Amino acid sequence: MQTKRRLLDQVSDAIRRLHYSRRTEESYVQWIRRHIYFHDKRHPATLGEPDITAFLNHLAVDRSVAASTQNQALSALLFLYKQVLGKDLAWLDGLVRAKRPARMPVVMTQVEVERLLASLRGVRGLAAGLLYGTGMRLLECLRLRVKDVDFGYCQILVRDGFGEVHLPHALARKYPNAGREWAWQYVFPSKNRSVDPDDGVIRRHHLDESVPQRAIKEAARHAGIDKPVHCHTLRHSFATHLLLAGYDIRTVQELLGHADVSTTMIYTHVLNKGGRGVKSPLDRLEQPRAGYYAA
Repeated sequence: MQTKRRLLDQVSDAIRRLHYSRRTEESYVQWIRRHIYFHDKRHPATLGEPDITAFLNHLAVDRSVAASTQNQALSALLFLYKQVLGKDLAWLDGLVRAKRPARMPVVMTQVEVERLLASLRGVRGLAAGLLYGTGMRLLECLRLRVKDVDFGYCQILVRDGFGEVHLPHALARKYPNAGREWAWQYVFPSKNRSVDPDDGVIRRHHLDESVPQRAIKEAARHAGIDKPVHCHTLRHSFATHLLLAGYDIRTVQELLGHADVSTTMIYTHVLNKGGRGVKSPLDRLEQPRAGYYAA
């Protein structure tokens, strides 16, 4: 039991050393713990690729987890073996991949976005405006530091993300333009602080993601939007509305930070511009002959 706790402490230390998020740390530790318990508390150093494959197959076959969940577990185990145990895993032969459901992203119309944003005020409204105006993910937005915002060039540096994004002019004046001495402060700071037990340093935190999440869901209800709206819906709407405005798919791919354009292509189907959006020859006939539609 002691060995297991020490190993998980090493995992946490490695994650913090590499500046991964707190959410990633919690997730990785959880998956590694489940992996250990699945193999009757054997130390991972004594397990090999077949054992890892067995655990991942168990998730896909017996637990019927989503593909994203299985990939998260795989990432946690790859991190454990490479960063903590110093072992590179070979290809996992016989791995059963969880099925990825074919789901279309929920996208709001531009009118719905306008109604949603009109229902939000203050910090919550600013966060929602940035999510829609830049296409950032929620945590990328909440982790912004004051120094990451360049008012002169209207640009925002997304750390651990996809580089620079454009700061919408409509939001430029709403940003907390703090002095240089506050450059490392979060744009969306939390009132909560913690003291590191090792060095006694006060740690400041950004606003918890649950705050804008709750605010956006409530604003959607208040605005009468009959769709399952959440923070990521604003990112989906950002991408779709860019395509509606005539921007090419490669530009949208770059703005979203997608490594593969196939990921971005999902939005063309939302617009009915994919294979299903081909215009039927029947629709091109301006005056069908008499009796054309008769049974």
